[in-house]
Amino acid sequence: LSGNSISGTLPSEIGQLTSLLVLYLEEMQLIGTMPTGIGLLTSLLQLDMYANNLSGTIPTELWLLSNLNFLRVNENNFVGTLGTEL
Repeated sequence: LSGNSISGTLPSEIGQLTSLLVLYLEEMQLIGTMPTGIGLLTSLLQLDMYANNLSGTIPTELWLLSNLNFLRVNENNFVGTLGTEL
């Protein structure tokens, strides 16, 4: 879905896509926070949310994704620390 003119927030239901391996949502016009449901994507290998307008903190549930080997979330408006879960 990358680079499209899709805008808005990420639905909390995104966590129901438990077989999802790759999620590329970079350079879109997403706003709001990253849903904690992201932490339910236990099969996820790659997550790219580069260059959106996401804000708030990165949910600690994200660090539970033991298969995740690529994460790019820069060029957003996240605040806070990443924590020791890494």
